[in-house]
Amino acid sequence: MPRLPARKAPTKPMTTAHDISFAKLDEPGEIKLEDYAGKAVLVVNVASACGFTSQYRDLEALYEAKVGKGLVIVGVPCNDFGHQEAGSERDIREFCDSSYHVTFPMTAKVEIAASAKRHPFYKWVAEELGESALPRWNFHKYLIGKDGQLVGAFPSKAAPLGPEVLDAIKTALCAGETV
Repeated sequence: MPRLPARKAPTKPMTTAHDISFAKLDEPGEIKLEDYAGKAVLVVNVASACGFTSQYRDLEALYEAKVGKGLVIVGVPCNDFGHQEAGSERDIREFCDSSYHVTFPMTAKVEIAASAKRHPFYKWVAEELGESALPRWNFHKYLIGKDGQLVGAFPSKAAPLGPEVLDAIKTALCAGETV
């Protein structure tokens, strides 16, 4: 399991990822993380014109292989890092559909870097682990446990199908099960 930085002392009542939602990409409605209670969720900030964009292929393969076992992947487009997600939400949807046949949930484009405009999910990550745990580039990954707690963080270079990510997902999916 990847080591997480030490948690900061809470400044307000503890929340979980289940308290957070995202607007959906290119359609009305919300992606409410509370709807995934009891499942592991891998949240990934994505971009269409990045050197790591090919990770979409592995993310989709991972999603297809594990969705039936309780894993959800949520793609979070962001233009903060290298301006590599500059298109409209419709452009993002078309790119994901035509280039990688993405079927996992995708959110509307969010901001991460500017603290005043930062999406609540990333504010929560900063509250939990500190500013240094926030993404520094596209395709940074956070693993949320079945209980809504942050259980893993992976840099952009961590391959979605690499042993570090897969082992953490396996542990998260088995959490709470009796043998």
